Amino acid sequence: MDLGELSRQPGEWLAGTGPEADIVISTRVRLARNLAGSSFVPNADAGERHAIAATVSAAIGAAGLADVEYLPLENATRLDRLFLLERHLISKELATGEGDRGVAFNRGEARAIMVNEEDHIRIQALRSGFQPEEAWRDVDEVDSRLERSVGYAFSPEFGYLTACPTNVGTGMRASVMLHLPALVALKQIEKVFQSVSKMRLAVRGLYGEGTQAHGDFYQISNQHTLGRSEQDILGDVSRVVPPIVRYERRARELWAEQDRASLEDRCWRAYGMLSHARRINSEETMDLLSAVRMGVNLRLIPDLPLRAVNDLFIMCQPAHLQKREGQELPDDVRDVARAAFIRDRLSRN
Repeated sequence: MDLGELSRQPGEWLAGTGPEADIVISTRVRLARNLAGSSFVPNADAGERHAIAATVSAAIGAAGLADVEYLPLENATRLDRLFLLERHLISKELATGEGDRGVAFNRGEARAIMVNEEDHIRIQALRSGFQPEEAWRDVDEVDSRLERSVGYAFSPEFGYLTACPTNVGTGMRASVMLHLPALVALKQIEKVFQSVSKMRLAVRGLYGEGTQAHGDFYQISNQHTLGRSEQDILGDVSRVVPPIVRYERRARELWAEQDRASLEDRCWRAYGMLSHARRINSEETMDLLSAVRMGVNLRLIPDLPLRAVNDLFIMCQPAHLQKREGQELPDDVRDVARAAFIRDRLSRN
């Protein structure tokens, strides 16, 4: 698979075409599975990890999943692993892990299967906008196809067995990535966090557990799976996310009603800085793109497609810039390349 080619076009989950896509960037459903009779990854030696990777990659090949290719990661460069992490195709644990491991995904990146991460198999489905049921059906289909070739570690009492106790049961995590700039600016975001925690859901940063929120992006997901069905988990997410979407929309409307000049200034000032900057780092880019994205959705910034803004969030990340340049770059050189790339992209719209 040509990762250089991928670096020029983000996945379809960033298309901005799904339901509530002005606020909900994407929906992800992930299943954790382990092979029956094999040691969990944290306890497996090099030989066991090799055997597990061979078994699972063969099962992926036999599953008949259209356009899905397996990419071994044990010999992948650090840059390639960071690139896949930025695209949300692998986790930080898989990127920094050791031994035989890999990832399979399709060209649109709607499906991905991680091998030998914390668990033997991590299946994920990514959808644009708010589509929890659709993502669940997609990941369930992949899970069923793989199970025809491999036996899963399963307990009649506890459900699917996983390396981390919080995943035992269904092994399912459902998460939604939200863009909440108005709630952050109006200092209402803590109320959202408090409401989410009462529903036994977790709030995380752009790249999941252990990461900070940049660009006003937050992931909301379930924390536990034991004793809860897949529909219970999907139900929790489906009940919590729509009110947050309405809350963010109302915050944007109030901002526009009460101080439209400051709202327009925030959006256009960000656009102007991105259009003319000669050097810019990742964090500042995310913050400025957040304001521009809000301006596009509020129709304050015309003639700039939402997809173009969404693409920049990923394509301006460090590994993407370096993949396009074909080499690793020092931070200062990378910041100059990022600014030039953004200027070029914005000038086309």
